[in-house]
Amino acid sequence: MKKKLLIACLIAGGLVKAGFVNAQGTAPFSVSNKSVKVIVSEKEAGYKLTPTETLQFTDKPQPGETEVSVFVDPAKTFQTMLGIGGALTDASAEVFAKLPKDKQKEFLTAYYDKDKGIGYTMARTNIQSCDFSSASYSYVKEGDADLKTFDISHDKTYRIPFIKAAMAAAGGKLNLFVSPWSPPAFMKDNNDVLHGGKLKPEFDQSWANFFVKFIKAYEKEGIPVWGLSVQNEPMAKQSWESCMFTAGEERDFVKNFLGPTLHKQGLAEKKLIVWDHNRDLLYQRASTILEDPEAAKYIWGVGFHWYETWTGAGQQFESTRRVHESFPDKNLIFTEGCIEKYDFAKINDWAMGERYGLSMINDFNAGTVAWTDWNVLLDEKGGPNHVGNFCFAPVHADTQTGNLIYTSSYYYLGHFSKFIRPGAKRVSAVASRDKLLTTAYLNTDGKLAVVVMNKTDEKIEYYLWIKGKAAKTTSLPHSIATLIVE
Repeated sequence: MKKKLLIACLIAGGLVKAGFVNAQGTAPFSVSNKSVKVIVSEKEAGYKLTPTETLQFTDKPQPGETEVSVFVDPAKTFQTMLGIGGALTDASAEVFAKLPKDKQKEFLTAYYDKDKGIGYTMARTNIQSCDFSSASYSYVKEGDADLKTFDISHDKTYRIPFIKAAMAAAGGKLNLFVSPWSPPAFMKDNNDVLHGGKLKPEFDQSWANFFVKFIKAYEKEGIPVWGLSVQNEPMAKQSWESCMFTAGEERDFVKNFLGPTLHKQGLAEKKLIVWDHNRDLLYQRASTILEDPEAAKYIWGVGFHWYETWTGAGQQFESTRRVHESFPDKNLIFTEGCIEKYDFAKINDWAMGERYGLSMINDFNAGTVAWTDWNVLLDEKGGPNHVGNFCFAPVHADTQTGNLIYTSSYYYLGHFSKFIRPGAKRVSAVASRDKLLTTAYLNTDGKLAVVVMNKTDEKIEYYLWIKGKAAKTTSLPHSIATLIVE
């Protein structure tokens, strides 16, 4: 009893510091009796999530200035990993349906099996049609503001069976969030599901009710919905399904209609995501909405894409960091990204994977809790897409032969999704040279996963250094490695 009182007094007095027990509720992480398993994907040698070596730790109290090191401190923990995944669109579902049964099984295993594949745990799907649908469609008949004709029969042909197959392959559960590209045409001021336009004020409540109808219809089909975003890319007037919301308009729609409606309809636990667009305007959107407490109380997090590069600029990671610093009680989730402008001649381009690695490492280090790619599967033309907006996916199917083509993006994604599992805590990790990018997570099973990426043409020797112990290895040119300390 005296011992417990002494500990309590020490804690109250600030003499017992955080780190004696880590965030997983266990003793401090130690490399004693542990080794490092190295898994590599690399441009030239043909490594693709390939185990290459096992390293041992030796004493190294002080690395030298000329020695490259990746420093990892498992005692310093940050956000918890929710999951990694990709979008289950109409296009992906239609391509999947064309595959032979054995290739369907291969595809599902490759993405959703955590042992034989890369273990996806997140998913996104579209409410009504999007550009990656074979045609535009709606769940209600023209002019039906009361939604009496609401019917998701369209989705029962391809998309719903596809989502169920993915869920089953993932062990029965995927965190699925849903996003609209446009309200029905009659609800918009341009009377068109395409080409932007705005939701007419008189249909605010009807559109909020539409979300509820969709979620309940999918759940009736046996597909649980984890969350939803208010509007896909609300600042983009596109040739495909799109709808414009200013930050103030999105804030007010959430505050006055969507948030209260979800709560009244028993859907308060659904994770509501705002923005769902590029990093460039991320801070302005987040601050405008989240500084209103009546709107913020309904919001779980802020979603973002990576297409700010359309301006010719790079990926704006500082925006993500500033939002996390300013609104730490809200979650950051990457909701969409893909390599645009499909060209089959570039299907084996290693730079595609490197774009994923660059984004994922920076996004996670900025506080992001989940990362969701765009289409999980497209055909040999980068579609189907009803407006010709063809893009790359991590996996493509040649619908003439039935063969699956795995791009470098698939392997780069796998270096995170396969080894950093839901519930893992990000820990402090930094490289001593900017030629190496790194992030690290401590999994709930006690395994430490350190990702190290090298975009250069150089072979770089480095030490994985943890609390005075180090294991030496080499980062190959244009490679990504996951180092598992266990």
